[in-house]
Amino acid sequence: LKPAAHALFKKLKDEELELLVQAVESRGAWESSCVWAPRGAKQALPPQVLLCRLYRWPDLRQPHELKPLCYCAGGRGGCGEVAALCCNPHHFSRLAAPGECRWLRWSLSSTHSPSGPWAAWLCPGRQQCVPLPGDCSSALPSPDTSLSWSTLKDGCWCKLAYWEHRTRVGRLYAVHESSVNIFCELPRGSGFCLGQLPAAHRSRAVRRARGKIGRGLLLSREPGGVWAYNRSEHPIFVSSPTLGPPGARELTVLKVLPGYSAKVFDYERAGGVAGWRIPGEGPCDPHCVRISFAKGWGPCYSRQFITSCPCWLEVLLNRPR
Repeated sequence: LKPAAHALFKKLKDEELELLVQAVESRGAWESSCVWAPRGAKQALPPQVLLCRLYRWPDLRQPHELKPLCYCAGGRGGCGEVAALCCNPHHFSRLAAPGECRWLRWSLSSTHSPSGPWAAWLCPGRQQCVPLPGDCSSALPSPDTSLSWSTLKDGCWCKLAYWEHRTRVGRLYAVHESSVNIFCELPRGSGFCLGQLPAAHRSRAVRRARGKIGRGLLLSREPGGVWAYNRSEHPIFVSSPTLGPPGARELTVLKVLPGYSAKVFDYERAGGVAGWRIPGEGPCDPHCVRISFAKGWGPCYSRQFITSCPCWLEVLLNRPR
């Protein structure tokens, strides 16, 4: 990559080189400006792929593996300038896909089993049935009735609730902008700071998990759905009714690695999953996304329910108008 990188650097203006240095040295700790590179030059790799391979993912191969972040003005061809595009490596994420991340698929195989419901889970290369307790109706906390859609008239597109095990910590955070950072530690920027939420008592497990949140994630509302970008140095685990295959009556938990993005909610598919019931958890809100920091849950883990996770986030989406 060295000759190709040197050739690209020679084409960048001094101002662009300075912005690139700042972005690389900060490792994406705050939102940096676009680094504009000329288009159309003969080169083996597009500029954004070249710099992402050089500074972030050595195994990156194709542009379609990347997704521009919501605050990038030039990820898809420039801000009205067809002669340039953004090549800031921290303006891109890698797309999470089933082949790269672990998927957990839960489904009811027998509704009237004499020993209670069963959850069939699928991990790469093997399938196995695991019995769940016959009465787990209290596995999740009761829904907050104050969040009924008829009361969401303040213009926000979602509200965030932060949980530690079965206890909600702090007040609901209403999101009005198109994107929001959720973090514990962030040198620059604004958003939902979990580090400022007090709690009377925190177990050692919760304190350890909170120490892994770091820069957390970026949640953005984009055309057609909601995306989550993992900014931390540890995986996040996401579930929503629209993550599974089309038509599936099951819950999918997706592991999103650091630096990866995933479309965690699809507005078009949300209408077809009303009335869901999750094994062991009861009714499922078709407009809710759950995100656990650093710890997964489900039959592949020691934690079967998200309320067993030390730190997790509930994203309560408003129905698009």
